[in-house]
Amino acid sequence: MKIMYLVTIPILIVLSVAAFTNCDEDEWRKVHIAQGDLLGRKDPAFGLYAFYNIPYATVPSGPDRFKAPLPGPVWEQPREAVDKGVICMQVPTKPTKSLTMQEDCLIANIFVPDTDEKDLPVIVSMHGGGFELGYGAVLAPKYLVKTKKVIAVNFNYRLGVHGFLCLGTSDVPGNAGLKDQLALLRWVKENIASFGGNPDDVTITGGSAGSISTLLLMLSNTTEGLFRKVVPESGAAVSSLAVQLDPLEYAKDWAKTLNFTNVDDLAALEDFHKNTPLQSLFHSAQRTDSTLFHSPCIERQTSEQSFLDDSPYNIIKSGNYRKVPILIGTSNMEGLLEKNKFKRWEMAMNENFSKFLPGDLQFDNTEEKKETAKKVKELYFGEQPVSEDTILSYIQYFGDVMFNYPTLRTVQLLIESGHDQIYLYQYSFVDESTPFVPYTKVRGAGHCAQSVAIFDGIAFVTSNESTLSVEYQQMNATMRELWTNFAVHGMPVLNGSSLPAWPTVGADGSPYMILNQPLQLAGAFLEKRAKFWNDLYDGHYRAPIPPQLGH
Repeated sequence: MKIMYLVTIPILIVLSVAAFTNCDEDEWRKVHIAQGDLLGRKDPAFGLYAFYNIPYATVPSGPDRFKAPLPGPVWEQPREAVDKGVICMQVPTKPTKSLTMQEDCLIANIFVPDTDEKDLPVIVSMHGGGFELGYGAVLAPKYLVKTKKVIAVNFNYRLGVHGFLCLGTSDVPGNAGLKDQLALLRWVKENIASFGGNPDDVTITGGSAGSISTLLLMLSNTTEGLFRKVVPESGAAVSSLAVQLDPLEYAKDWAKTLNFTNVDDLAALEDFHKNTPLQSLFHSAQRTDSTLFHSPCIERQTSEQSFLDDSPYNIIKSGNYRKVPILIGTSNMEGLLEKNKFKRWEMAMNENFSKFLPGDLQFDNTEEKKETAKKVKELYFGEQPVSEDTILSYIQYFGDVMFNYPTLRTVQLLIESGHDQIYLYQYSFVDESTPFVPYTKVRGAGHCAQSVAIFDGIAFVTSNESTLSVEYQQMNATMRELWTNFAVHGMPVLNGSSLPAWPTVGADGSPYMILNQPLQLAGAFLEKRAKFWNDLYDGHYRAPIPPQLGH
């Protein structure tokens, strides 16, 4: 049975599809795919046709709801591919737009330029949201598609407990959300030619959790031939955020937050998750160690094909993965993601900073952990306490442990494995519309600011960018040029361009491009802080493990 809920969640953009009227045939384009005929509507402002709400796969129901997706439905009559606001199950937050939340939520949206050109490169975007929130249409790619150089796809995948519960059993093997992403890429491979796209020239992009997803897709042995280039935006594969350190323990802790106590009985724990109404399994809970309750996991071998059968660290070190071109980076104030927790965490960080060390560090004893925490705190705060006066240090700390250093570490490991053609950047553009950091007169580019610059919706209430400053519009145009160049040619700056030459990065994190007005090539990423974290992780790295049944 399909359960539907009307919810509202915050969005960065407002997507609108004009009301249906008596319109001429030019307003619609019919595309035939294996499932049936689709009717996409023309968006004359962008010179494209938009196909929304295409069911690329089906979520299994009942006790199978944590398994890999099933094939999508078929239909006999032409299907009007219009936006119905379908999103996957998640925790509703502040209202700004009505959406339809439902269990069977695996829909794709495709944006096709109004051109007769065929075999266009394809950009597939994975949305972010910490594997807990979001939906494909939260950011639209209309400005990218307006160039008539690419086709773009975004889509939903299962989230939170529904997408990433990982018990290591046949019914709850883990990574359902990643298997949704895999199903989408296979669907694109089979169907995108019908829209004028080249199934053999796909670039996958994503911000935050979507960024992590792009890299895990690259490392998985299930994705051969499904894409040729990867663009991770603010999220890394070797990171405390990327993979659950101990998924069975995380599942137990999550069940406890839902007042289920018999967590040491695996059969009872599985039964609880399989038979509790799905919406009752979602609520808000946070960790202080820069890990997530529901993120991808290393799977145990079950009857279902594994998406990830080893840690990203081990896979990269082995060199046994597809070394495709990568355009990767962060913003210069990623830690703004945690600014709303500042007042809640300020006192706790001063009392016991060790609680806020990233979870993928391990120590022989509590004393060693506290001593390390003291060194880390001194690196970022000196002799000062965590306070309003040091909020910039707070932002830098969380930016480094969650995004900046994991990005650099991932890049270093990739290069050491023989992976070349990696372009590294940091996005730092701001203008007078960028809010000040709390308690300061300083502005910075927040988490995934580069994604918002590339996709529609930077004005937050309209996809019409004419309200932005000239500098902002120019920055957006430059970002789209870089990303389109990479999707089409495999490099962000073409030979003969007026933009600065952008070499690939070396194992020392140099050079990288500062994405601002103007672009500027810089030296080593993170500089001295990189050595500190490299030394710390060399001695204390905690590798993630698959579910440990029987423990």
